[in-house]
Amino acid sequence: MTVVIESVSALRAQVKAWRADSLTVALVPTMGALHEGHISLTRAALERADRCVVSIFVNPRQFAPTEDLDKYPRQLSLDLDKLEQAGVHAAFTPGVDEVYPEGFATTISVGGPSAGLETDFRPTHFDGVATVVAKLLIQAAPDLAVFGEKDYQQLCVVKKLCRDLDLPVEIIGAPTVRDAEGLAMSSRNVYLSAAELDVAKKLNKILRKAATALEGGADEAAAMAAARQEILDAGFDMVDYVAARQIDTLASWQRDTNGRVLVAARLGKTRLIDNVGVTAR
Repeated sequence: MTVVIESVSALRAQVKAWRADSLTVALVPTMGALHEGHISLTRAALERADRCVVSIFVNPRQFAPTEDLDKYPRQLSLDLDKLEQAGVHAAFTPGVDEVYPEGFATTISVGGPSAGLETDFRPTHFDGVATVVAKLLIQAAPDLAVFGEKDYQQLCVVKKLCRDLDLPVEIIGAPTVRDAEGLAMSSRNVYLSAAELDVAKKLNKILRKAATALEGGADEAAAMAAARQEILDAGFDMVDYVAARQIDTLASWQRDTNGRVLVAARLGKTRLIDNVGVTAR
């Protein structure tokens, strides 16, 4: 049975009880609206730890005023059912006042992999992510935490955060879960109309084509420009970025290193992100 925990004190008490029984603990941070991608993270956690906590918290500090905080899908009852079926031991579902009590005045800012890409379009996003993730890791004190590779820049930021602050937790990156046509699972996919969904399914194919071109020796600038145009030709309204980067630092890609091609593109009212690997040749 999945235990629902709403306060930090109750979460710490539960983790303390598990520790007393010499059990290891994994944390899977989420904003809810759970789909198969999230559930795959819980499976990765349960393969590595005795107990799994999933946090469900729509973090207001990572949304800009113009973004979809109020409209972000919330379905706590359905989420809890999915966690129960997945064998998750506890769901941490704090309110905003529990995470950010009156007078809260601290923000964590991570440099390095947070520079560029998402930050060029969402300047305060990773400060909000880093702050809430640091709080969750301190609150739950897990042995490990699992994050999805779909939000690849976020994963790199979290790894850097933990290294720099000496947080005693192992960060695991789990592969992106995709539908039969390769579309990356995302809570925001529910915003897409049927016609937009058909367009969205082309994004991963264009990315893979670009990665293959790089692996074959294509000029990086030319490959990225071609990918950008293909995304627009496929029916997307705007491309925020499509870029090749090194896998850990997200510095400029070097041909003799493994990398990722990352993209953010807008389709109607929905902003989609994705990434694929590039193997050094």
